[in-house]
Amino acid sequence: MVFTPNNSKAESINKMEPTLKIRPPKRWAPINLRELVHYHELLYFFVWRDVKIRYKQTALGFLWAIIQPVFMMVVFTLFFGGLAKMPSDGVPYPLFNFAALIPWTLFAEGLTRSTTSMVSNANIMTKVYFPRLIMPISGILSPLVDFAIAFVILILMMAYYGFVPTIAIILLPGFILLAIMTSLAVGLWLSALNVKYRDFQYTIPFLIQLWLFASPVVYPSSLLPEQLQLIYGLNPMAGVIEGFRWALLGTNPPESMIFVSVIVVIFLLIGGLFYFKRMEQYFADIV
Repeated sequence: MVFTPNNSKAESINKMEPTLKIRPPKRWAPINLRELVHYHELLYFFVWRDVKIRYKQTALGFLWAIIQPVFMMVVFTLFFGGLAKMPSDGVPYPLFNFAALIPWTLFAEGLTRSTTSMVSNANIMTKVYFPRLIMPISGILSPLVDFAIAFVILILMMAYYGFVPTIAIILLPGFILLAIMTSLAVGLWLSALNVKYRDFQYTIPFLIQLWLFASPVVYPSSLLPEQLQLIYGLNPMAGVIEGFRWALLGTNPPESMIFVSVIVVIFLLIGGLFYFKRMEQYFADIV
């Protein structure tokens, strides 16, 4: 007797099962914001891990958050405020300088950490899937702890010099957000490029030093002729720093320069998001 297997039942089951087709992402795939929200706990883990690593087994702990900007403020005050007699828009130079160093340090630290985030997390990235965008975002959010600590020192300095914030302080969160967006916009470009070309992680300190003196940290933007302030606004940190000073210290706000800086940050961020998404499919292979 010949046994003929009955495949009709198996065939019917196979027809009922859904077919999953795996295709490579498009070169210019859109940003999936829902996916980022879904992985918000992982983002929190990365941020908290970066904070713990920064202060683990340190003798001074969170004091490092204020040591760097305070020492830089002292040096700049001695050389630029004392020897060079740099104007400060009617604000005591230590306060004038420290109010710029706070957002600048937030930007610089975020840019440094986000640029190296892909390479430093290579062991995780090659083992499990998660939105790669989480890594540079966590790099720019972890310095907010240092920012909050240093901001307390700034408030104490304002009280010492008798400066009371005006109503413009309600716009201060907007300028903090602008500093974060600037750090993220540049960090997305550099973090993606750093995966392929490791030279970028070595050029970041040099780039930050040049950018520091190209921004109104040790001098006011009012030194520039009015017709050049729009061009100066192409440096997004110029609008961040001057807006930060205006919101806290009541200095003259260069509205046109701030507007140009905001537009530049928006374009940099949109371009950085799409470029990062385009390169995302190659990260695991290259890193």
